[in-house]
Amino acid sequence: MRQTKTPRYQGRVSSWKDEQGFGFIAQNGGGPSVFFHIKAFTERGIRPAPGDLVTYELHVNDKGQPRAERVAFVRDRTAPARESSASRSGSPLIAFGFFAMLGIAVLLGKLPALALGLYTGASLVAFIAYGLDKSAARNGRWRTKESTLHMLALVGGWPGALLAQRVYRHKSKKREFQVVFWATVLLNCGVLGWAMLPASVRNPALAIIG
Repeated sequence: MRQTKTPRYQGRVSSWKDEQGFGFIAQNGGGPSVFFHIKAFTERGIRPAPGDLVTYELHVNDKGQPRAERVAFVRDRTAPARESSASRSGSPLIAFGFFAMLGIAVLLGKLPALALGLYTGASLVAFIAYGLDKSAARNGRWRTKESTLHMLALVGGWPGALLAQRVYRHKSKKREFQVVFWATVLLNCGVLGWAMLPASVRNPALAIIG
């Protein structure tokens, strides 16, 4: 008996929520938008974006709503993916450059070695926290509060948070979050810069007494 091949349809991604891992496809020829989940993609490691042309198998869930399965990109996403990766390369440079500056400051005696350890530890905790929150968002589990993520950045974990935002593609497109995040970065760097100043500059009274 000949097996019937499941027909495939074509459409464009009309919306995509990267943090939640799902979106909708506008069908070619009209009709209701089709829900799809990131797990429905046949290709792994490449994230969809609005406007992407895809093909898919059309299924129906228990409620009679259309759902796309075995979703595949029509065009080659390799080049755009490399371009996207290149555009995000500045974030690792900022993080690693900051740690290089910390190392130099420690060698010159401007900062205690403990400062380098504190930033490293806080960055590691922040990186893990972002990864867990991304996983929770995809699987519908309890989320980490944004205030917690901002606090980790404020106490010195912002380099790790910056790397995590790019590696996990998490919170990097949420404008309100980014405004507060960069405010914590500036505040943390301001306090660090003040700590690196000579004692006479930080406390003018000491210069007068001296």
